[in-house]
Amino acid sequence: MSSMTHTTETNSKPTPALRSPWVLAWIGLIVTVLAVNLIFVFLAIRTNPGLVNANYYERGQDYERNLVSRQARDPGWLMRADIPRPLTAGVEESMRLVLVDHAGQPVDVDEATFYAYRPSDVSRDFALPMIREAKGRYLVETSFPLIGVWDILIAAKSGEDEYSVGERVNVARP
Repeated sequence: MSSMTHTTETNSKPTPALRSPWVLAWIGLIVTVLAVNLIFVFLAIRTNPGLVNANYYERGQDYERNLVSRQARDPGWLMRADIPRPLTAGVEESMRLVLVDHAGQPVDVDEATFYAYRPSDVSRDFALPMIREAKGRYLVETSFPLIGVWDILIAAKSGEDEYSVGERVNVARP
């Protein structure tokens, strides 16, 4: 009878926690989630494209302060960007800005500038001055070096005031 008691004692001994498949599965799940999060943090820091505008803070403060005075001085121009579709990488295209007043008469400005921003890579951003083609019409010839999404902003400067029109475009493969 003593041998029977001895066998039941060894069978009732609990399994160590680290040998339980349930505990091992939970530990594996936690380690996997932490590893994936660390990889995402590393990739976010490593591939950060940075800011589009280097002095974003000053522009933000300046924006609200000048908004009311800009609205008071707003000439009410109608600005239209003529951007050809579809755009193809490496192919030079003509981009135009057309400015007219309330009566539909062309308006000249001191300076017009074409900006192209690459949302995923700030190092590919570029700006080009536009050439006056006719009264109220400005032209720039340019090509986009990469396929994908680009943000286009065309700014017209008259005195100290700057007015702009923007558009998001998709550049296709050649």
